[in-house]
Amino acid sequence: MTDIADPRAVQASRSTTGALASLSLAMLLSSLSTSIANVALPTLSTAFAASFPAVQWVVLAYLLAITALIVSVGRLGDLVGRRLLLIAGLALFSAASLAASLAPTLPLLIAARAAQGLGAAVMMALTIAFVGQTVPRERTGSAMGLLGTMSAVGTALGPSLGGVLIARLGWRSIFLVNALLGVVAVFAAHRFLPADRGANRGEARSDMPRFDILGTILLALTLAAYALAMTMGRGRFGTLNVALLGTAALGAGLFLYAEGKVASPLVKLALFRDPVLAPSLAMNVLVSTVMMATLVVGPFFLSRALGLSEAMVGAVLSIGPVVSALCGVVAGRVVDRLGASAMVVAGLVLMAVGCVALALLPGLFGVAGYAAAIIVLTPGYQLFQAANNTAVMTDVDKGRRGVVSGMLSLSRNLGLVTGTAVLGAVFAVAVGTRDIAGAAPEAVACGMRFTFAVAAGLVAVALVIALVGGGRTRSRA
Repeated sequence: MTDIADPRAVQASRSTTGALASLSLAMLLSSLSTSIANVALPTLSTAFAASFPAVQWVVLAYLLAITALIVSVGRLGDLVGRRLLLIAGLALFSAASLAASLAPTLPLLIAARAAQGLGAAVMMALTIAFVGQTVPRERTGSAMGLLGTMSAVGTALGPSLGGVLIARLGWRSIFLVNALLGVVAVFAAHRFLPADRGANRGEARSDMPRFDILGTILLALTLAAYALAMTMGRGRFGTLNVALLGTAALGAGLFLYAEGKVASPLVKLALFRDPVLAPSLAMNVLVSTVMMATLVVGPFFLSRALGLSEAMVGAVLSIGPVVSALCGVVAGRVVDRLGASAMVVAGLVLMAVGCVALALLPGLFGVAGYAAAIIVLTPGYQLFQAANNTAVMTDVDKGRRGVVSGMLSLSRNLGLVTGTAVLGAVFAVAVGTRDIAGAAPEAVACGMRFTFAVAAGLVAVALVIALVGGGRTRSRA
């Protein structure tokens, strides 16, 4: 008997593969553009004769644009068409990258990076939203794992690629490479992503959609104020930080009030009562806060407590992204096989074990103990991310995929900026001095233990949320 493949099945498989490849490239670029710029800050300080706090805005402008606008662009994609908006976002990202590579002054470079961040916000919000349109339901976890892998690859690749490009071609080349890859991504998205269907527009009309401009402005200002409060002052909460937090709290109240009054809100308040989405967002914030601690605390511990050189610190810190890149797709397949709810819990258990290991093992076994703990923590994080994203996006209403995807990405970003400030402050308190660079090795080791004990507690809170809400499913009404 001769098996003849169904041409339609083959074509569908090729279409899915091409769509996933284009979405993966978009996810890769958004993470690469963050990490590749970090390594250029000393060079930019010299090139523009600017202070380090001034050139930090090259990174901060990009992150602020993503954080402030990611939910809004997700909702816009629901209204005007996700394919159209994603291609526009990729085009904007490419054009802004080119502008950054040609920028003659630091303010123009910062402005270009803000525009690049807007393009990246579109890319981050809509890549996850597109999974439901391009991948069969039973492969959703694998697709989420693949996107997580590409994000990790971009993060890991940025410092090494940026270092090589800056050394050989100058700092402008790190933005030019993003522009070139962005052009490739535009053509890939145009070629492989499914067209926006008229059904989406019909669903939008039934919701009486007018893009919520007031809600967008209020949310953007609120999120920008919060992100600035968490990142300015290098962990020192002065008057400006308190004022920014107050502004964020006021903005959040005004946003919630406004969303309850408009006919077509940016974010339906009922979403916060969704039995799947609400706990998933809370867990995402907690988990991302914990993961940021490895980037904030890890370098100080490795250099000050263990006495490693800068090159060795970089090599040890690369273990996490490399493990993420290797286990992301595997984590997604496990989610498809064993179910999202169970794997959310399993991922959090692994993370809790990893945090406890980070609190104990490095003090006992040095670098080997640190590496072993990271090798436990990181797969747990990847498993949680793949399972959590799958649980949220599998049954979400088609007309809200963009905004829900944006909320997922936003919760992760908020966790990262919160982790930088809060766990950085916890570490400083535990060390006993603000001058951590000059602290005694024993004090830094004590700070490491205390910080990851706190991190383990945060993961435990997330685990309780998962266990309490594990049996919940959203209504299909």
